[in-house]
Amino acid sequence: MSVNAVSAKPVRAAQKGQQTKAVIVDAALALAAQIGLEGLSIGAVAEITKMSKSGVFAHFGSREELQISVVREYHARFEQEVFFPALEEPRGLPRLRAMFANWMKRTSAEIDSGCIYISGASEFDDRPGPVRDALVESVSIWQAAVLRAIVQSKSEGHLRADADERQLAFEIHGLILALHYEARFLQVPGSIGRANVGFDNILARSATPEAPAAEAAAAKSKPAASRRLKPVR
Repeated sequence: MSVNAVSAKPVRAAQKGQQTKAVIVDAALALAAQIGLEGLSIGAVAEITKMSKSGVFAHFGSREELQISVVREYHARFEQEVFFPALEEPRGLPRLRAMFANWMKRTSAEIDSGCIYISGASEFDDRPGPVRDALVESVSIWQAAVLRAIVQSKSEGHLRADADERQLAFEIHGLILALHYEARFLQVPGSIGRANVGFDNILARSATPEAPAAEAAAAKSKPAASRRLKPVR
């Protein structure tokens, strides 16, 4: 056996291990969307992946580590679906509108399955620890991105200089929370449309005459290269 063949074995083993771990995380994420992060267990994930408990445990040394991996995977997918495509739009309101449109698209899909951010906040709001820390970090990074887009909208002259950017970000985030409550819990018809109208109303209160019309930001965003979302400092 050649030296190259021997040295390739650890590489192939590592690749297989990463693939197996990705399969486990994917299954755990789907399960958490239905029953919440608190419902996750090594045994439950082993059952749906047709693996042994020891096999799952080999990749995640604890239930907590599995939960954190699920939060991070959810956040990575959120970035790819919501944030990065919006970067193809011009700075200012076109980008902010694209971010909200992508957020709404994902939220609409999650009405049936549930949102890890929202369910996780309910489960871990008063439970300090690494899982709560991972959730807080992920949500805070996204909120910072929304705030940054609003600040850029002011600098581009699309929003009035006296507009309170943190108030705008608060109200926009509130629309998504209300939509989940109305559409998922109460199952009120027309909730998605009301959320979109609410977003337009929020912007209209602070928009300048130079602000681009909503139609100008309605074009589909092109797929963006993979990057990492960073919080505002």
